[in-house]
Amino acid sequence: MRQEDHPLLFEIGSSGLYAASLPKSDVPTLKPADAIPAELLADEPPPLPEVGELDLVRHYKRLAHRCFSIDANFYPLGSCTMKYNPRINERVAAMPGFLNLHPYQDEADVQGILELLYRLRCDLAEIAGLAETTLQPAAGAHGEMTGLMIISAYHESRGERRTKVLAPDSAHGTNPASCSMCGRESISIRSKDNGRVDLEDLRAKVDEDTAAFMITNPNTVGVFDEQIGDIARIVHAKGAQLYLDGANMNAILGITRPGDFGVDCMHFNTHKTFGTPHGGGGPGAGPVAVAKHLCEFLPVPQVIKRDDGTFSWLSDRPNTIGKVRSFYGQVGVLVRAYAYIRAVGCDGLRDVAEKAVLAANYMAAKMKGRYPIPFPPPYAHEFVTIPDFPGSGVTDIDIAKRLIDYGIHPPTMSFPIHHCLMIEPTETESLATLDHFVAAMLAIADEIESNPEVVRTAPHTTPIKRLDEVTASRKPNVRWTSE
Repeated sequence: MRQEDHPLLFEIGSSGLYAASLPKSDVPTLKPADAIPAELLADEPPPLPEVGELDLVRHYKRLAHRCFSIDANFYPLGSCTMKYNPRINERVAAMPGFLNLHPYQDEADVQGILELLYRLRCDLAEIAGLAETTLQPAAGAHGEMTGLMIISAYHESRGERRTKVLAPDSAHGTNPASCSMCGRESISIRSKDNGRVDLEDLRAKVDEDTAAFMITNPNTVGVFDEQIGDIARIVHAKGAQLYLDGANMNAILGITRPGDFGVDCMHFNTHKTFGTPHGGGGPGAGPVAVAKHLCEFLPVPQVIKRDDGTFSWLSDRPNTIGKVRSFYGQVGVLVRAYAYIRAVGCDGLRDVAEKAVLAANYMAAKMKGRYPIPFPPPYAHEFVTIPDFPGSGVTDIDIAKRLIDYGIHPPTMSFPIHHCLMIEPTETESLATLDHFVAAMLAIADEIESNPEVVRTAPHTTPIKRLDEVTASRKPNVRWTSE
């Protein structure tokens, strides 16, 4: 795209235009030299653009339309559940009674938000099949760390200093990182060819020095490990705890509960499971649910319901791990999660999972003839394919780049298997969107066979074309060019 097709804000302004109209000042006007030391003053005012409000709005709208977003594009980003955030959640979170609260207000004046948080933590405990939930953690990885801290406190209360945490070789990268943050050694457990945990390797490595086994179920390759009951028994026989990474809860909502298949501790990713905004540097939430024997170690303060029906904070918990977040967590995000749960209801939660699983299996069945899928069906909410086009020189990155030309955000690449694409449609996409994605993938397969160069050099429709990823990462150049 030529620079003149989208000029800079400095280039569209005219002297005298402005985007704000302020009332006449009712206080004395000072010259800059009267209020600011002379040595801090510039010789000339900064050359700020002078732009009218309408031109300013249009400028940023044009920029926004050049970006991918959940509202505008399909995001089949495996392992991340990038689904639509219902607008009702935003309306509820923006209600004055929630928006204008302050954490230091007297609890008698904030009974509404306390009741919401109490109901949310109880709902999450029920969904997990566990005893109690803390809402403090600010994100999924923070929830992992909190869960491991709780498990460590449990073992230490029994006079045990366990130093190892086990996790499958397909685990999310945050799992070993959380182990390191908690001073534990992370040990990998092999997966079998069908994507499930190798129980013999687990039996060989779990011992009395193991604090926990961390598992994502359904796992990262998109299959539910039906051995989970056996896994729980193997882990518990050594006195270790079973931790569930809740990243893929979207596949089992209302169908099964982690606590019922032996999980002792788990975290939720509200952005993946309950329709809250997904990261991007903004606030998140990673509530942690635990079994009864771990409740005494939960962070404080904990929101509780008194015998008289009012709500308060409990801080007197002698064995607590203490605070893991300032105040009470990311309350605005938690309001959105509660709105989502209440909007869909009990039957709706199960419907979410069933539709997510159906969508993934539908797309996998449509694509399997052209894109190899290494693991056998059925799949949970996502599936992995390893593109194989011998002699074409086309890689998974090339296919991902070409998808951009079809208006689709690339799937997750090279995780958990090198050169794979991990695809997750979620339950929020229509059948037409799923068919559009499948048609795009099949069209790309045809292009690879007839004209692979068009795929190897993609994308072709974006303002910025193919980058040298290594150089762009190590030596970023953010200056504008007219090429």
